[in-house]
Amino acid sequence: MAAMAGVSCSSSSTLSTLRKSFTSNSPIFPSFHSLLPQIPKPLSLKTVNPNFKPFLPRRFSSAVSATVDSAEVRQSLKTRLKNGETLYGIFLLGFSPTLAEIAGLAGYDFAVVDMEHGHGGISDALPCLHALAATQTPAILRIPESSATWAKKALDLGPQGIMFPMIDGPKSARKAVSYCRFPPNGVRGSAHTVVRASSYGIDEGYLSNYEDDLLIMCQVECVDGVKKIDEIAAVEGVDCIQMGPLDLSASLGYLWDPGNKKVKEMMNTAEKGVLKKKPHDGGAYLSGFAMPHDSPENLKSRGYHMVSGAVDIVLFRNAAVEDVKKFKMSLAKGFEDDDDQKDHKDGEEKYWSE
Repeated sequence: MAAMAGVSCSSSSTLSTLRKSFTSNSPIFPSFHSLLPQIPKPLSLKTVNPNFKPFLPRRFSSAVSATVDSAEVRQSLKTRLKNGETLYGIFLLGFSPTLAEIAGLAGYDFAVVDMEHGHGGISDALPCLHALAATQTPAILRIPESSATWAKKALDLGPQGIMFPMIDGPKSARKAVSYCRFPPNGVRGSAHTVVRASSYGIDEGYLSNYEDDLLIMCQVECVDGVKKIDEIAAVEGVDCIQMGPLDLSASLGYLWDPGNKKVKEMMNTAEKGVLKKKPHDGGAYLSGFAMPHDSPENLKSRGYHMVSGAVDIVLFRNAAVEDVKKFKMSLAKGFEDDDDQKDHKDGEEKYWSE
């Protein structure tokens, strides 16, 4: 036992010596902390984006009121719309979490993860929602079709908004709303105790507030839909009408000419149909895409409440094409400069040879 005690004391002494050596500043044993890389203090989100404010759902407000200044909590999309703000967003079709995060840091008010025309589905959308959540940017999911199954899977991910395509009348609009609500008010399947929307069951107030927090958007993009757009906007639960200019131009026979006069007239008719009744009087907000012939500023001036002015793939495509074009032009210019210098040199040689 004594021998074992001696070993124990010796081990303890050795550990103590090592500990002192690693924290000393001697040339033989430099400070352990000095071996660590010096990591610069990271930029805060407020430094990158001065308008950044974290978003916290209404149901979490009381829980964090003691630690988070209420003035610094970002309001939900529905609250900001009710306050009269015009919101500017981006569509994400590439399903890149990195681009989603950059979009959030850039300061977009919302981002639409597009499962209708983008290649991805639910499992591809989730990482983008994670990236957007990291920047506290509200996410809207556009589903491929207006169905209970797609709506259920999308809503379980917990987006702030959901967009239903090809809504052509009040009947299809009422169905869309029913897909977003649990029985008896709707037909949405329930797994609220385990899905992301309820913070995997941690958020005990989810069922009490989910309807208030969710922005339901119905996309009108055909002639029949425009004819009934005021009825669609008046459906209880429909918060916003999203215009679809490309599909609308196709339904009019002008697929390759969305800027056609007849398409513009139909768009104006649709816009007036939505705007003639205020949202707080039973109407809906108006949302739309910017087009080459119809800028974000033009949409805002016509009364749009939500404007999508960019698409991740288009931004990258334009930047890539311009980058290659710039380099190719520099090469061509370089060849011209070389020819000019050669002609100039030949001229000089001829001059001196004379």
